[in-house]
Amino acid sequence: MASQTSNSHPIKTIVVLVQENRSFDHMLGWFKTLNPEINGVTGTESNPLSTSDPTANRIFFGDKSLYVVPDPGHSIQDIYEQLFGVPWSQDSASKKLQPTMQGFAQNAEGSQNGMSDTVMNGFKPDVVPVYKELVAEFGVCDRWFAAVPASTQPNRLFVHSATSHGATSNDRKHLIEGYPQKTIFESLDEAGFNFGIYYQYPPATLFYRNLRKLKYIKNFHQFDLNFKRHCKEGKLPNYVVVEQRYFDLKILPGNDDHPSHDVYEGQKFVKEVYEALRSSPQWNEMLFIIIYDEHGGFFDHVPTPVTGVPSPDGLTGPEPYNFEFDRLGVRVPAIMISPWIERGTVLHGPSGPSSTSEFEHSSIPATVKKIFNLNEFLTKRDEWAGTFEGVISRKSPRTDCPETLPEPVKLREAEAEDEAKLSEFQEELVQMTAVLCGDHRKENFPHKLVENMTVGGAVEYVDNAFKKFLDECERAKANGADESTICIPSESSTSAAPTRSKSFASKLFSCIVCDH
Repeated sequence: MASQTSNSHPIKTIVVLVQENRSFDHMLGWFKTLNPEINGVTGTESNPLSTSDPTANRIFFGDKSLYVVPDPGHSIQDIYEQLFGVPWSQDSASKKLQPTMQGFAQNAEGSQNGMSDTVMNGFKPDVVPVYKELVAEFGVCDRWFAAVPASTQPNRLFVHSATSHGATSNDRKHLIEGYPQKTIFESLDEAGFNFGIYYQYPPATLFYRNLRKLKYIKNFHQFDLNFKRHCKEGKLPNYVVVEQRYFDLKILPGNDDHPSHDVYEGQKFVKEVYEALRSSPQWNEMLFIIIYDEHGGFFDHVPTPVTGVPSPDGLTGPEPYNFEFDRLGVRVPAIMISPWIERGTVLHGPSGPSSTSEFEHSSIPATVKKIFNLNEFLTKRDEWAGTFEGVISRKSPRTDCPETLPEPVKLREAEAEDEAKLSEFQEELVQMTAVLCGDHRKENFPHKLVENMTVGGAVEYVDNAFKKFLDECERAKANGADESTICIPSESSTSAAPTRSKSFASKLFSCIVCDH
């Protein structure tokens, strides 16, 4: 149940859902046809197939997106080309170019013939009917950017900690150790508020090292077993994170919207979450926010901010890019839902706290700090980021909020492929759970572990690995372990074969007490 500690704000519970890899224009750009106030698309937006050839054909932005199969490029170097229209190089990076948003088609076509059509199309509102209803009934922010022009993991780290601790892609050392920065979860806990993470696969929030502590394991709940029950019983905590199915199986399709997962499944998932929240006795004290971690390589016409963006903590990304965290990523969808929000609200850029402030992922911890009157910011980035508590504009909660949302229509004709290869993010989830269950001691960790692993094999592996971790936590708790302990099963309790010599990873881990 949400704590009432020192909180006079009408919002007592904030619910966060972070979907995967879609830009604003790709998902919501055509919503401008329903509400001209939204900074969306008109069909006049275009990209050349070659930015260096003035005679190159141009691809105009369309509304033909349905089931998207290819996964466009979204690494730091891909995004550089998409924003600035030229491939990354030391020379071009030193020029501090202004973003033209003209390199999406070129970058996509360079990856795969015909992919430019994929990235230069978006969904008609009727194809995503759950979002169509939510945007009409509540609020949408049309100027929310990814926190960093990079891939999934760095952006997800920003959502709850306002930094990626220098990561611009997968970082093996931090993947093993867990990222060490303080999170909004700890800030809430220190102030007497509570939080809960509702997961369907091993939660991505465990990339934060501190959340692996024994004291926080009780805050993790299986979504299918607990979410609707906690909603019904009014037991949701102050800060709720809902994690989705990151793997795509025939029997349980992925619902995180990551290509090539069917957006239909994501729409069903959002509908399920919303309807559970709407039926809760806590509804009149809730704010539910849906964002996307990054744009996934899909076109957006709004130039990404490149000036006045502070580094969170002074850390620099790895070579060769040496990214200084001084510009944002591409604009992504952001939908805000509460009975305290007027119908059809459109939130543009923030009014502060500085003249260059923007809405980005760090706006979530910044807003949580403001609503719950927390003591301190996490980094310089959430201190700078715009806050969105102003979307709560009514003097009393609405009584006409829809109790149910429309049924989406399936877009993918074929079934999911259990034998499909893993995405980079899926590989990282497997490697993380390998650490949690002690398999980091194996010779095949980290790369060979996932080299030939299929989606079906990954699901079986992560489920078993996470269960070992939870079992070890229960044993440690029963034996009176300190609450700051991070429990890793010993070699004797894992299936790991004996190794000839200890790797860096195995020397680093056994059962670790933080800060010792």
